[in-house]
Amino acid sequence: MTAQSVSGGQVTTTRPPRRRKLPRWLIGYIFISPWLLAFVAFEAYPILSGFYHSFTDWTATGRAERFIGLDNYVEAFTRDPLFWKAVSNTIYFIGVSVPLGIIAAFALAMMLNSKISGTTLYRTIYYLPSVVPAVAAVIVWIFIFETRRGILNFGLELVGLPAIRWLSDPSWAMPALIIMSLWSIGASMIIFLAGLQGIPQELYEAAEVDGSGGWHSLWRITVPLMTPTIFFNLVMSLVAAFQAFNNAFIMTNGGPNNATLLYMLHLYNNAFRYFRMGYASALAVVLFIIVFGLTLFVYRSSRRWVYYS
Repeated sequence: MTAQSVSGGQVTTTRPPRRRKLPRWLIGYIFISPWLLAFVAFEAYPILSGFYHSFTDWTATGRAERFIGLDNYVEAFTRDPLFWKAVSNTIYFIGVSVPLGIIAAFALAMMLNSKISGTTLYRTIYYLPSVVPAVAAVIVWIFIFETRRGILNFGLELVGLPAIRWLSDPSWAMPALIIMSLWSIGASMIIFLAGLQGIPQELYEAAEVDGSGGWHSLWRITVPLMTPTIFFNLVMSLVAAFQAFNNAFIMTNGGPNNATLLYMLHLYNNAFRYFRMGYASALAVVLFIIVFGLTLFVYRSSRRWVYYS
């Protein structure tokens, strides 16, 4: 709007001052400020704080915090025998559970992608365990692995095999955790199923015209086009396996004889059982470096085996 005024017989027109517009980058930061504040308060600050406390002798019990430099890291690699036990147990758990989980989820997705009646019901049934609370699922599996009255040993006895002390035998406790880890492959299965449904059917029709069988189509069409999805599930499964805690904590508490002492359980014991927060922070930093390095290695190697159409 403009305003007119008469001065000395002449009409002058004045315009109101224009409002200054905020820069677009500032508007963007204003919109994301709630998330940004939450990220700084609940993620960035704890990460930086944990990194600082890893260089201190902090017990969180009221005693004065003392800076000790790299002593926590030296203790982890040289003076803590349970550190290497936890590392080896975690490598064993990851090396078996992650490949088994990916193969099982991919096989389920392949079956549920076929044109059979009731696929929607089957997809729901196989996905439901992924949304069951972890504690409830662990309690159910404790009854399944029970030596005398467990369902699993009952099935073994039906076929003439001896009962197994799943949770009390050091040689069978870790396989029990690995078997239970397959309980929650429903999320990976859904991702694989979405990837399978994105493959053009014309490719299979062309392969069928050329006389290619099912296995040939699987290895020449399905697997190459699914490598981006396999890569995603592999990275997510690796990160989740490194952070595995609930199953070992509730079912075995690291036993028997530290056979299921996973890395996160060892970190938890030092932080909330022995109140060695500084040492636990150092263990967390080491875990971050390991996960970051492994993820970076998988990402770099993906250039050789992941096919992006």
